[in-house]
Amino acid sequence: MDDTIARLALLVIPVVLAITLHEAAHGYAAKHFGDPTAWLAGRISANPLRHIDPVGTVAVPLVIYLLGSVAGHPGFLFGWAKPVPVDLNRLRHPKRDMLWVAAAGPAANLAMAIGWALLFDLGGLLGGSSFRAPLIQMSAEAIRINLLLCVLNLIPIPPLDGGRIAASLLPSDAARGFMRLEPYGVYIVIGLFMANVLDRVLFPMVDLLHRGIVTTFQIYP
Repeated sequence: MDDTIARLALLVIPVVLAITLHEAAHGYAAKHFGDPTAWLAGRISANPLRHIDPVGTVAVPLVIYLLGSVAGHPGFLFGWAKPVPVDLNRLRHPKRDMLWVAAAGPAANLAMAIGWALLFDLGGLLGGSSFRAPLIQMSAEAIRINLLLCVLNLIPIPPLDGGRIAASLLPSDAARGFMRLEPYGVYIVIGLFMANVLDRVLFPMVDLLHRGIVTTFQIYP
């Protein structure tokens, strides 16, 4: 139990950053492509309080983590922050630009995974410092968390980012029909997780990216 509590404590900062900066990246991309809605609402911010959803950012990841531990997959996390407001009509090219707005979130998670890999290397240089072990462990957890969120959000099921990317690539009529799945998307993803279907899709891709980062930065988390 003590080990579980200690590991959860090390997960708090990586999880909060991974989810909130993911959302901020959507807002930044939307502003870049002409929609200042998120910027005007103060949502292009690294301040977690502007993005945290008590259910999606705290309760759901905790429950999923504990369920995953029981099921033998303690590395699995799923959660969300308050959705960043995006007005498609204010994007310069709504259908095309939405692809880049949606892709910005997973791209931010990939960038954070690389950033945490650099911090892992920094931890290795701290020698006998008391910060060395916690920094290395937190960085190792954060790399996997960000890669997991990156890959998970690219699954082509709305409202996940992959669903919005797919809708941007589909013909308009097909995209409208596809987006009718959005109210049920979260339940579909949770159902796939509970049925262990994601194991065969999600974890191999996460492991592939993880091996790439480990090899590139010569780390061993």
